[in-house]
Amino acid sequence: MGSDTDFIIVLTTFPVDGDEPAQAVEQLARTLVEERLAGCVNIIAPARSIYSWKGQIETANERQLVIKTTRARLEELKSRLLALHPYDTPEFLVIPVADGSRDYLNWLAENTAK
Repeated sequence: MGSDTDFIIVLTTFPVDGDEPAQAVEQLARTLVEERLAGCVNIIAPARSIYSWKGQIETANERQLVIKTTRARLEELKSRLLALHPYDTPEFLVIPVADGSRDYLNWLAENTAK
């Protein structure tokens, strides 16, 4: 296993209104795990986002996704997420993992290996 900096967390948001989009976000998370692009995806409870878009202040109900993966899978994850995401410009923020339990990081490495 590499250093802790080989592990990353990716943040994105997903629109949520009604039951169907909730199923869509779960399917996105499941696809990322099934394709081993992520070891785990947490879907956080709905939140209200306020942001600027094309010169206007917008609001939206969204779910935050916390995607745990490795730097080695980053480019494939990014491509897949952009292909599956309903937004034209989805949030895609990469946060390096400074430290973590050996057991968890080993598990993450195993579950994101090609």
